[in-house]
Amino acid sequence: MWSGDELDLDAYLARIGYQGERGPGGELRPDLSTLKAVQRAHTAAIPFESLDVLLGRPVALDLKSIEDKLVHGRRGGYCYEQNSLLAAALERIGFEVSGRGARNRTRGNAVLAVTHAVLVVTVEGEPWLCDTGFGFQGPREPVPLGRPGAEVRQGEWSYRVREDEDGVLTLCMLRGDDWRDLYAFSPQPYLPVDYVVLNHYSSTHPASSFAGRLIVHLPGDGVRRALVGRELTRLHPDGRAEPEIVGPDGLLGVLDREFGLRLPDRDAAELVRIHRAED
Repeated sequence: MWSGDELDLDAYLARIGYQGERGPGGELRPDLSTLKAVQRAHTAAIPFESLDVLLGRPVALDLKSIEDKLVHGRRGGYCYEQNSLLAAALERIGFEVSGRGARNRTRGNAVLAVTHAVLVVTVEGEPWLCDTGFGFQGPREPVPLGRPGAEVRQGEWSYRVREDEDGVLTLCMLRGDDWRDLYAFSPQPYLPVDYVVLNHYSSTHPASSFAGRLIVHLPGDGVRRALVGRELTRLHPDGRAEPEIVGPDGLLGVLDREFGLRLPDRDAAELVRIHRAED
């Protein structure tokens, strides 16, 4: 389903700096401990970014293209790339993986289309939400789906899943003293080909939130970082947000220092040119 047999698993594990447990022969076991370690390492190493959309380039979702970009090219990606790569790795390890389509709920009462890709991974009969592609607000580890309302703490951040009407599940994040909805999804499975359709809208439609905007995120156990346009925001668990303006001359340094992103010279020059054009 997710082309896991085509993935260079050793290269992926090296890219994310995986340090979790292994079996006697060095293999990874499809258990909850491995699942948590893989997702945590992935989110720490591979930033969320949509720079190809800003640069006017197509976003390919075949596994080879994703692997070349995120693993060998040491780039980041957005949800379709991130979670397709994670799904391939988990499938290769031996997990049962299924896709879902989610509706962003971070914009107040605005009703947005289903454009976010997430995964449901079943371990010993229990379903877990796995998502490496929701940026700086996303979970670092799996969140249980079979126990709605159960609070899970990840570093200094807390998450829970609420069950709404018609079986819709909503992922919530604690910000300060308030629980805030992140996104909601139904039980309907999504296949890789469904993400191709969603990806086409997200990467090419003028109304897409990624069109014409520089977006780079990285979740952390403590401070979380988001660069949107020229504003770098550091988000703290107590709800404090510290904004900072990033000009063209400081852009490449911020991408390297804050997000671990180093672009090829040509891409870097074009990105700075676009950033400077906003003056």
